[in-house]
Amino acid sequence: MNFIETDISGVWMIEPQVFADARGYFMEAYKQQEFERYIGKVNFIQENESRSSRGVLRGLHYQLAPYAQAKLVRVIVGAVVDVAVDLRRGSPTFGQHVAVELSAENKRQLYIPQGFAHGFYVKSETAVFTYKVDNPYMPSHERGVRYDDPQIGIAWGTAESDPVVTSEKDRRLPFLKDAEINFED
Repeated sequence: MNFIETDISGVWMIEPQVFADARGYFMEAYKQQEFERYIGKVNFIQENESRSSRGVLRGLHYQLAPYAQAKLVRVIVGAVVDVAVDLRRGSPTFGQHVAVELSAENKRQLYIPQGFAHGFYVKSETAVFTYKVDNPYMPSHERGVRYDDPQIGIAWGTAESDPVVTSEKDRRLPFLKDAEINFED
């Protein structure tokens, strides 16, 4: 596996080594020893999966501490633009984001530490998205920020004619300046 730290400290792109032949392919999607050598100890306790159609935008979501979640995300069908936004007050990159394409074709993964909001936009007809987390879902601590917040300025890779399908809950999320955040760098 190739571990590449992004422009925001703590967020890592992971590229697996893929062995392909006439039968298909094989790859190691997660190897604890390698992961810990580059990123450190993370105790993943749950893996989630979602299926979404073209134009679906999920996010930007996070959970307040002490239920903040680190995530290891990947796409097994289709393609998405995946985004992590730094919400660690005092961080030199507070309010900045990393945006990467994750797809079944490139097989990349993104590691997002605690203290970040996360979301993705589906570019393909469908996408199956899977991710590991290190804390359980806790509705009382669930929060988010608007995907279209001009302060964050995410280029989701959509054209004006592209649909953006999101939930009513996500459309009502606050802008970053009004969001409840309890993360420190």
